[in-house]
Amino acid sequence: MFLLFGSRTSEAVINIVSFVCGYCHTMAEQHVVKRSTRVTLFFIPLLPLSTKHVNVCARCGGSTSLSTAQVRHSLEWAQANRRL
Repeated sequence: MFLLFGSRTSEAVINIVSFVCGYCHTMAEQHVVKRSTRVTLFFIPLLPLSTKHVNVCARCGGSTSLSTAQVRHSLEWAQANRRL
């Protein structure tokens, strides 16, 4: 019998906010990204191994780890400051 298993990491942009980057020190868009690593069987994602949130600067590419509370605050802030 032949089994093909491994892991795969996927990324999804959750939110985009603008503030001063901690790396390049310029006002730039910051992408809040959710990174999920899952166990795969025959290239089909099955079980989640880990989920992490990072903040990635659109200008320099610098990334910073975020807690779940920081991500939640980012989403609340974006919803409160949404311009119609």
